[in-house]
Amino acid sequence: MIPRLADLPAPAAPALAFLDELRLRGFAGDISAGFDDRLMMATDNSIYQRQPQAVVFPRGVEDLQRIARVSADPRFHGVAVGPRGGGTGTNGQSLTDGIVVDVSRHMNRILEINAEEGWVRVEPGLVKDALNAAIKPLGLFFAPECSTSNRATLGGMISTDACGQGSCLYGKTRDHVLALSVVLMDGTLWESRPLTDAELAPIARRQDMVGAIHRVADGIFREHAALIAERFPPLNRCLTGYDLAHLRDEQGRFNLNSLLCGSEGTLAMIAEARIQVLPIPKRSALVNLRYASFDAALRDAQLLMALGAASVETVDSKVLGLARGDIVWSGIAEFFPDDPEGAAAGINLIEFVGNSEEEVRRTLDPVEEKLKAEIGTAGRRGYTVAWDAAGERIQGMRKRGVGLLGNMKGDKRPIPFVEDTAVPPENLADYIAEFRAALDRRGLEYGMFGHVDAGVLHVRPAIDMKAEGAEQLIRAVSDEVFHLTRKYGGLLWGEHGKGVRSEYVPEVFGPLYPCLQAVKAAFDPRNQLNPGKIAAPDGEALLAIDRVPMRGQLDRTIPAGVRAAYDEALHCNGNGACFNYDLQDAMCPSFKVTGDRRHSPKGRASLFREWLRQLSAAGIDPTQEAARLDRGASLRDWPARLRATLALKRGEEDFSHQVKEAMDGCLACKSCTGQCPIKVDVPSFRAKFLELYHGRYLRPLKDHLLGQMERALPFAARMPALANFALGSPLGKAIGKKLGLVDAPLLTGIDLLRQAARRGVLLASREALAAIPAAERERHVVIVQDAFTSHFETGLVLDLAEALSRLGFTPWLAPFRPNGKPLHVHGFLGAFRRQAGANAAMLRELAATGIGLIGLDPSMTLAYRSSDYAGLDAPEVLLPQEWLARRLALLPQLPPGEGFSLLPHCTERTNATASLKDWQAVFMRLGTPLTILASGCCGMAGTYGHEADHQETSAQLYALSWQKHVAKHGDRLLASGYSCRSQVKRLDKQLLQHPIQALLARLQQAPGEQLPKAA
Repeated sequence: MIPRLADLPAPAAPALAFLDELRLRGFAGDISAGFDDRLMMATDNSIYQRQPQAVVFPRGVEDLQRIARVSADPRFHGVAVGPRGGGTGTNGQSLTDGIVVDVSRHMNRILEINAEEGWVRVEPGLVKDALNAAIKPLGLFFAPECSTSNRATLGGMISTDACGQGSCLYGKTRDHVLALSVVLMDGTLWESRPLTDAELAPIARRQDMVGAIHRVADGIFREHAALIAERFPPLNRCLTGYDLAHLRDEQGRFNLNSLLCGSEGTLAMIAEARIQVLPIPKRSALVNLRYASFDAALRDAQLLMALGAASVETVDSKVLGLARGDIVWSGIAEFFPDDPEGAAAGINLIEFVGNSEEEVRRTLDPVEEKLKAEIGTAGRRGYTVAWDAAGERIQGMRKRGVGLLGNMKGDKRPIPFVEDTAVPPENLADYIAEFRAALDRRGLEYGMFGHVDAGVLHVRPAIDMKAEGAEQLIRAVSDEVFHLTRKYGGLLWGEHGKGVRSEYVPEVFGPLYPCLQAVKAAFDPRNQLNPGKIAAPDGEALLAIDRVPMRGQLDRTIPAGVRAAYDEALHCNGNGACFNYDLQDAMCPSFKVTGDRRHSPKGRASLFREWLRQLSAAGIDPTQEAARLDRGASLRDWPARLRATLALKRGEEDFSHQVKEAMDGCLACKSCTGQCPIKVDVPSFRAKFLELYHGRYLRPLKDHLLGQMERALPFAARMPALANFALGSPLGKAIGKKLGLVDAPLLTGIDLLRQAARRGVLLASREALAAIPAAERERHVVIVQDAFTSHFETGLVLDLAEALSRLGFTPWLAPFRPNGKPLHVHGFLGAFRRQAGANAAMLRELAATGIGLIGLDPSMTLAYRSSDYAGLDAPEVLLPQEWLARRLALLPQLPPGEGFSLLPHCTERTNATASLKDWQAVFMRLGTPLTILASGCCGMAGTYGHEADHQETSAQLYALSWQKHVAKHGDRLLASGYSCRSQVKRLDKQLLQHPIQALLARLQQAPGEQLPKAA
């Protein structure tokens, strides 16, 4: 069995004393020195991993002031603190080996909106897209864009002076900051805003930290104006942080925000921000221009920029190719047709905006005329135009570019370390040619996309950071690219900040670097705020790119065979897509309801990776242990498992328990496998973890009951009245709750096989199907049973059969075999493989006849094409809409009727995205419009909502999203998932129809002559 893992590194004594002092001074937020919470803060979206001593989650300004005042206590001058927002930085900006100050958990409110004057006042932990969603009804938006906008916090954007698409039109974050409330390191709360000389003078005379900061900054600007002009390049992506060049604004006012924006938490802690918001352009058009080569796309960008576009973005063939396999492609494929010469090697996305179609067309029409006349020149092939929402979907693909690159197959994955260089746009093509040559010379693969209008291209070389020598490669490439940027008049860090790459700051600033040191000393005299970044006191070193711990170095300690067996977790690159704030998005419901980063795919992957590393350090090979358990070792180990379980109940520490707690919150909805750009598959590695964990600790009885549910249901269905009494009586419910189960569903009592036979639906067998003439097989289909609909919604299975018959098809019913999914979800992997293997063998026999297979429940049906069934050779089992959409021409065309709205199952929405359009196509063919609603998770997720430990969380999840849709749409609302319908029935006492039932009602109302005859 796996060993107890208790020998974990503890926080240093000064950090623990710091936390004690915070508590004594009334800190109102959360404080944690737990290994799991510290591990969550050890990574961001970079290649680095720095374990902090502790994490604090302030609730407001007063908590930030308490942190600063404790830091000023002489006892704690050696304790570093690092502010953190969304943790989406690519260069380790928020990573520290001190104490993390995470503002995202509590300090995330909109404090004030002034629509008339066009500004809002916000706390730093507010997510950018959450702000825009709140002010969209007012016709306003916060303009600076970043690809991580659905999880990046405004405090983080300010701290990195973030920008992205559209920066040539809208500028950077700094250009929209009107005022900042910051906590200085003596505990002073100071509002930084533009000051006239008359306002500045009395402030500069103050004999405190505020006065010293203003004197130093103003003095540097006055004394070194010429040097500042020389060292700050005139780029759209000019130097971020300590921006002395903009210390005086266009009106001549002194503005300290130019130093604070982009300072990466090295000068002060942001408490509030007053930021400018702008009117939303009412219309937009995106020209998608395809090229024969990526170099042609880059060189053409200079001409395109003169056409009056709001932005010009570029994407290479590598990113496009990866997008084709991603969830986004179904919504944008029509705009990227293959040319006769093949797929495009690069594209430029040229956006035009305005307040009306006419306004947009005044700029767009001449551009289209020019493109039509010049197609075939400058490497141009063809183009399409996407308006409004369609253009937004395409820009969404571009924003996912970073993550898509991370989904390249193999151990070599594109990583960020030279991915945000900026050069004058007119130099970009020549610069990139040399950049590519440097990578090609080293045999490195890479992908590219970015903002050609601003001279910024995101380039991520693919490197296996687990390989020996990876650090030296990082050094060699970084140094060469740094010198290339200097050659072409640009910067190594044009967009994503300096962070660990601060070691190049002294060379870039040269004789101006002491001025940066003076700024740092005025704000942070003890060098406690995020030390080692941007500027360091004399005698103290800046961080170096190859001397900070890297994730790959830690992963390297896990044997290659183990890494290969558990790679569903090991490729997580920290991009944080699972931290999506949007409640109407399916991605990771457990994170949405808890706000705890441990309960996210990134959090669980981080914990699991560390768990594997700890096992490896203990000399344990989990793959061998899993094989031993598969041979029945867990029964032989029962006495030892009992002793370990009793020790657990006595509170014995084991890192495995921290991992288990995070895994228990997972709903196994598979949204991560569809929506994570890296395709981190939590349910798969969670099942592997549970198998090993319960090889040491005994399982609760409920796990055995749920795991064996599929086997037990056919027997229970023979005595439905008795089974329902056992489950539904007050005594049965009390026993179930004692076992950890609640709200058990009841059997319908309908004999499916008998009722199907009465309707002419026969049991499928290889012999019976093989006897069907080949010419008629297109109109025959086998319904693959699942435990839930066959036993708890038997009428729905019969409705599907009737609907198929009315559409002119002949349905058959497959013999019931357990799918195995409940076993997999609970980590009974040996039993699952045996059960699923038998099921797959039966389905192969049926499929070999050439008759199609369909399954009703998305969760169970999509299991056949998931990694769960990998290696079992399961045949294709389609969802009903997928099978019908392939035969759309055979369906009757019915006159228009009243429409419906559909809430798809999470697994269907995220892992079979194209099938949602299939539903719409089938409904439209039958005269019924269908709207697919955006939604989060219903909270049931198979058996998750029936477990007592999850009952409250399940209800909270339902309230976040589904409850509002059910209240709004009533009986015109459909749900495709069994568990979803169960949840609505349980919590809102409403019975939602499956889409098939709505179609059946439509068919039942249609005159007979409009319907085809059954085969």
